Amino acid sequence: PRLSPSTHRQSLGLHPVLPLLLLGFVSSVACDAFAFTEEPSDRAGRADGYCSRILRAQGSRKESNNEFVLRVEGDPENYQPGSTYRVTLAVSSPSYFRGFTLIALKEGTEGEKEEDYAGQFQIIDEEETQFMTNCPPAVTESTPRRRTNIQVFWTAPPKSLFGYATDRPLLECCACGTAKYRVTFYGNWSEKIHPKDYPRRANHWSAIIGASHSKNYVVWEYGGLASEGVKQVAELGSPVKMEEEIRQKGDEVLTVIKMKAQWPAWQPLNVRAAPSAEFSVDRTRHLMSFLTMLGPSPDWNVGLSAEDLCTKECGWVQRVVQDMIPWDAGTDSGVSYESPNKPTVPQDKIRPLTSLDHPQSPFYDPEGGAITLVARVIIERIARKGEQCNIVPDNVDDIVADIAQEEKDEDDTPETCIYSNWSPWSACSSATCEKGKRMRQRMLKAQLDLSVPCPHTQDFEPCMGPGCSDEDSSTCMMSEWITWSPCSMSCGMGTRSRERYVKQFPDDGSVCTLPTEETENCAVNEECYTIPCMLTLWSDWSDCSVTCGKGLRTRQRTLKSPVELGECSEELEQVEKCMLPECPVHCVMSEWTEWSECNKSCGKGHTIRTRMVVMEPQFGGDSCAETIQRKKCKIRKCSRGQGISDEKKWRRDQREKRRSKQGNAEGTTDHPGCKMKPWSSWTECTKMCGGGIQERLMTVKQRFRTAQLSSCKDRKEIRACNVHPC
Repeated sequence: PRLSPSTHRQSLGLHPVLPLLLLGFVSSVACDAFAFTEEPSDRAGRADGYCSRILRAQGSRKESNNEFVLRVEGDPENYQPGSTYRVTLAVSSPSYFRGFTLIALKEGTEGEKEEDYAGQFQIIDEEETQFMTNCPPAVTESTPRRRTNIQVFWTAPPKSLFGYATDRPLLECCACGTAKYRVTFYGNWSEKIHPKDYPRRANHWSAIIGASHSKNYVVWEYGGLASEGVKQVAELGSPVKMEEEIRQKGDEVLTVIKMKAQWPAWQPLNVRAAPSAEFSVDRTRHLMSFLTMLGPSPDWNVGLSAEDLCTKECGWVQRVVQDMIPWDAGTDSGVSYESPNKPTVPQDKIRPLTSLDHPQSPFYDPEGGAITLVARVIIERIARKGEQCNIVPDNVDDIVADIAQEEKDEDDTPETCIYSNWSPWSACSSATCEKGKRMRQRMLKAQLDLSVPCPHTQDFEPCMGPGCSDEDSSTCMMSEWITWSPCSMSCGMGTRSRERYVKQFPDDGSVCTLPTEETENCAVNEECYTIPCMLTLWSDWSDCSVTCGKGLRTRQRTLKSPVELGECSEELEQVEKCMLPECPVHCVMSEWTEWSECNKSCGKGHTIRTRMVVMEPQFGGDSCAETIQRKKCKIRKCSRGQGISDEKKWRRDQREKRRSKQGNAEGTTDHPGCKMKPWSSWTECTKMCGGGIQERLMTVKQRFRTAQLSSCKDRKEIRACNVHPC
C-alpha cells in the first residue's frame, strides 16, 4: 500500500519553501501488499521514465494497510538544508515485508524529471539495501527476504535547492523607496559546543565581506563555482580580492558590507559585542549576500546567498534570523581544521558540509545527525526612506522611522591594520551643561602592509557634563532577546537558550550585571517512537593500554531498547590510538676491543681496551657506562742497568712493525705477482647520524706475468661511521 506519506517543510525565513514527499512502497506476503518486477536495464529506457512508472503503478493501488511506519529520526518539524537524517521503514510483528522502494520527491511532482527528486540517500547496510539499477534516486532491497525494518540515511538538499537561490528566477521587487538594515553576526563556534579537534590557538572568524546587490550579480551560491575572491576568503581569510570584485560590479551593487575579523572566534557577549554593519537596499538591489571564513580550515565558510529583503506585498522585510552551518568552497580537499594545503583540481562546486563527509572531519557523526550550528545572523530593518508602496506600517515604530539625512561614515579602516578594541569613553571635559568633548583610544597591534597607512588611534565626540544628557548613561542599555535556540534534544525533554548583548556600557566604567543569557526546559515529541537502536551515551575513554609510547584506548555504549524491537547493527565499542610520553631509551654500547699490547717491554706496564657509544640514552634512559678499561701487565723482569736499553729496543721493534704494516698497506707485495696502488681516501659517510657506511679502494697498479687473475685483483674496505643517534 501507499504509506501515509509524511511531508516535511524546510523553514527558510521569509522565502518560499519547497515541500518534500518521502514515499515508501513495500511488497509483503504477510500483508498482501504492492509488488512489482524490475524490467531488464536494456528495456527500461531512461531512468527517470522507469521511476515514474514505479510511481504510477503505486498510485493505482488502494490504501489498505496502515501497519507500516516510515519515520525520519527525531521527527523534525523542519528539514535543515544539507543535514543528514536516518530514515526507518518498519512494521510491527507478526507482519513483515520482503521488498520495498524509497523515493524522495518534491511535493506536487510526478518523478518524471531529474529535478523532481529531492536530496540524496546513503546506504547504511549493503546486505539490506541498494540503489535501484534503473532508477538511481531510489533505494530498494538487496535480496528479497522477510524483514521487519530497514534504515538508510537521507541528506536534505542544500539551501539553494529549496527554491530561493539562483536555481529559480527571483521575483521582481515591487517595493518603493529604500530601506536601511543592520546585520549582526553571532558566532557560535567554540570549544564548548564543537569540542572535536577544536583549534585552540588560532581560531577566528575572518573579516566579513558582502554586499546588497541586484539579481544580476551572484556573490556565491550552492552548486556554483567559487570566484577568485571567494577562494581567497575561503582559504586565506582575505577579503581584499572579494571587495575588488564587488566594487567592479558598479551599479549592480548598492552597499559594500564589511565587518572586522574576530580573534578569538568566540567570546561572551558581555566581553565583546557581536560585530554588525549597516546597509541599504532598493527596488533593483534588494538582495543581500556575505561570507566569512572560520579559521583555521581548508576552505570552510558561512554566509548568506541572495537573501531577498523585498516582500511580495511590495514592502521591506522587517527581520530575518538565520542559523548557519559551514559550507565548502570546493577549492581545497582538506578534511580537518588544520589539514595541509591540498588544492582541489579540478575545482568542485560549493556545497554544504555534512556530518558524514569524512571520519576525520570535526563535524563527523557516524549516526548522520545534523551538524551543530556554528553561527546565527540577524538582519533587522532600522529605517525606511522615501515614499513607500505598502502604506500600512508593520508596527508603531515604522510610522516615524526614517533614514537620517546624515549617514554614518563607513568604517574605512584598511583590513591590513589590526587594532585592539576601543577603550571606554573618558569623562567629559565639561563639568557643566556647556558642550565639551570626550575621548576613547585603541592600540595598533599589527600593520600587515607597510605601504598602506593605518588611520588614527584616538576618537573624539561632543558631550555635556553629568545630568545634562537626555538619557541616563549610568545604566546598561541591553538589546532585545535573540530568538530561542533549537531544543537540545530531538526527542523528549531538553533545554534551550537565548542571548542578548550590551548595546551601551555605563560611562563610569562599571560592569553590567544584567543577564545576557537565559535557559529553560523544552520538550520535543514527548511520546517518542522507539526504534531498535536506542543507545546510551558513549562512556568516557579508557586509560591508554600502555604506560609510555603508542597504545590504544576504548569506549563503550549499551543498547537501551528491548531486543524484541529488532536487531541493532550500531557499534557498541570504539577503539582509537593514544600517545603517552616516549618510553625511556637506554644507552647502547659496542663490544669491547681486544686488549692492547703491554706498553712496556719489561717490568710493570699496562694494557687497555675500549668500546664505543652506539646510542645515547633518551627520555630518562640508563646512562652510558665506561668506554675504556686499563689493567696491569708484566712481560719479564728487567735486568739491572738494562731496563733502559731494553725499553729502547722494544720501542724500536714496535716502530719496525708499524713501518711494515704501512708498507703492506701502501706497498707492492700485498698480493703475489701484483704491485698495488696506495689506499684511496675514505668516502663521505652515507648518513649524518644513526649509522652510515664509508668505503676506500686499493687498485692494481701492475700485474706480473706470473700472476694469476684470481689472486691479483682490486680490494675494497668498508667501515661504519656516524653511529651516534639522530
